[in-house]
Amino acid sequence: MPLDDTRYLKGAPVAARIIAEVRAAADKAVEEGFPPRLVSITVGDVAAVDVYVRNQRAKAGLAGIDFEERRFPAETTAAELEAAIHGMNADPRVTGIIIQRPVPAHIPVKAIQAAVHPLKDVEGMHPASIGNIVYNEIELAPCTAAASVELLKATGLDLKGLEVVVVGHSEIVGKPIAFLLMSEGATVTVCHHMTRSVAAHTRRADALFVAVGKPRLIKGDMVKPGAAVIDIGINAETAPDGSTRIVGDVDTDSVKDVASWITPVPGGVGPVTVAILLRNTMVALNRQRALYQSTYATEGKMAAE
Repeated sequence: MPLDDTRYLKGAPVAARIIAEVRAAADKAVEEGFPPRLVSITVGDVAAVDVYVRNQRAKAGLAGIDFEERRFPAETTAAELEAAIHGMNADPRVTGIIIQRPVPAHIPVKAIQAAVHPLKDVEGMHPASIGNIVYNEIELAPCTAAASVELLKATGLDLKGLEVVVVGHSEIVGKPIAFLLMSEGATVTVCHHMTRSVAAHTRRADALFVAVGKPRLIKGDMVKPGAAVIDIGINAETAPDGSTRIVGDVDTDSVKDVASWITPVPGGVGPVTVAILLRNTMVALNRQRALYQSTYATEGKMAAE
């Protein structure tokens, strides 16, 4: 399938639209005296992390959001990192906090993520943020999950009543995707490693999301003709000659002639994920502004009395 084939559901156009919307909101916030700032936390030296950080910094610049990187030595303890995060939580100049992964083995990622205040949790990974999705409060959803749903919306399909199958049930991708889609009125089935026949479910899906970390798991005979396929997997595959390439969880070669839409890997979900991170930063800013303004109004009323 050539790269300009319309069946490729590419992330760049969707990401560009979101970033343009964020830029307009960020410029307005700066004019009103509330400049957004995203703080990135890196622990140790990991080359792969540097690539992500450079990309986030570049996209934040396009969106009009100040990006600050804070690096901590690999020997930093969990307690020291939590203390630093609490300081950022209390700093009104910090809008959002993102924890770059991986972190050293001695640092519990879930505990560190929980240390980020829900109002500054722009990754959408705090237990409160994920829990809110159950109640249809979806503005600060996990970035990859929200990006995946955003790509499905880009197809123009009506999500109400759409038959959707999600393969993978992780806490930060599969499960949030299911809840996000249910909030849109879709009928959702979630498959996992104990599902008896994954293919029996995927063959009836109008839209199929795959996030399991198994290269080329989904073949063409497992997909309903005309379906939208959102491939969230990122896997390094080694060829017989020793070279490596990045592939998804979907066997694109066999699925491309069956599906009406399919996300490329790379170039599909990834660009939109960064754009959602920036959109979440503006959501966080608006929530913080509302809290500050209500607090000051209350304090002012008490002082007047």
